[in-house]
Amino acid sequence: MRRFLYVPAVVLPGLVLLTGCPTTDGPATSLTSFESTETGDGDGDGDGDGDGDGDGDGDGDGDGDGDGDGDGDGDGDGDGDGDGDGDPGPYCGDAHVDPGEECDVGNETMFCDADCTYAVCGDGYHNMLSEQCDDGNNSNADGCVGPCLIAACGDNFLYEGMEECDDGDMDDADDCKNDCTTAFCGDGIVHAQDEDCDDGNMADDDACTAQCTDSFCGDGVLWQGMEECDDGNMVDTDACPTSCQPAVCGDAFVHMGVEECDDGNMNPDDFCANDCTSTGMGVFYLENFTNGQNSPAQCVAWTTFRSQVAMNGPYSTVVIRGSNDPIGVTCNGAAANTICQALGNAQTVNNVACDGRTWNVGNCGNGPEVNAQGNSVCQCTNPAYTVRPCINNSNWGGINTATCTGPTQSMEVICG
Repeated sequence: MRRFLYVPAVVLPGLVLLTGCPTTDGPATSLTSFESTETGDGDGDGDGDGDGDGDGDGDGDGDGDGDGDGDGDGDGDGDGDGDGDGDPGPYCGDAHVDPGEECDVGNETMFCDADCTYAVCGDGYHNMLSEQCDDGNNSNADGCVGPCLIAACGDNFLYEGMEECDDGDMDDADDCKNDCTTAFCGDGIVHAQDEDCDDGNMADDDACTAQCTDSFCGDGVLWQGMEECDDGNMVDTDACPTSCQPAVCGDAFVHMGVEECDDGNMNPDDFCANDCTSTGMGVFYLENFTNGQNSPAQCVAWTTFRSQVAMNGPYSTVVIRGSNDPIGVTCNGAAANTICQALGNAQTVNNVACDGRTWNVGNCGNGPEVNAQGNSVCQCTNPAYTVRPCINNSNWGGINTATCTGPTQSMEVICG
């Protein structure tokens, strides 16, 4: 019986086609070969272009556009937009806030730095539109302070090594001057809180002392061209009275231990002769008083004076004067005798009109008071002419000053 073995045909380029051959138990038959009539590209991908990517365009990138860049747009730049320019991806300054950016408006603004971060003072980036400087720290003692401003005198920040002070103002009369140096006596600028004056020198004998106080008679410093003496006190009965001119007869100040009297004139016919000796025609009271202090010694002298007044008379003149008014006030005539007799005998008289003033005598404290104003005693009139040494407190009166807690001064009463 004849049998057949079937072998399927496999088409391979360049290979012999094998076909099934009958197999019999009989004589062998010969093998027949055939050349294939089908063609291929030989790359094994089945597309026929021979590049092995299977897209059939022959460029090997698999996108089918034939340009080999793999983006499928045919322009060969690889960015997929078809314009051939190879556009970059997202970047700072493209006016789009991309991942990793805090802001992006296309350029630097007051609020967005050129590196696409928010403009913040102290970040170390100098934003030219919103900052004068940015040194990346929070120190207010260097050249860049506060809200990123360049340090300047008057900004209220002390620039270490450059400024002695900075109080934030341009007031040249306070502790810190306009050039941010500390005010001092002798700098030529009057420091309002501590100085009366400042003439820019340390001379002690001109109008402004070396302590920047105004020169005055009694400050103990001789003011050249203005004073002939200055003993540092306000006593009118020593060699240098409050005029800061040497004591002389006729200056209206009684130089204790040297003069018996000094009425300030050269009239030889009154109670004080021209050589400042008493003519026996008057009784004098002259004492110094100190602000804020009681006057017990002055009260003793007052009592002695009144006793002498009581033993003498009659009187035609009464004078109240002192260091704050060397001329003082005067009453002449019969009214003067009334006032002096009342004072000597501790009597009360009120409203005695004399030479344009109203005079009063009456008890105040532990002894009589005499005044030349108002209509009563024991008043704190200011200014006034009042003498009451025995009041037993510091309100002993005053000559042309306050009469309660008055300033240091000398007071004089004359009955002549």
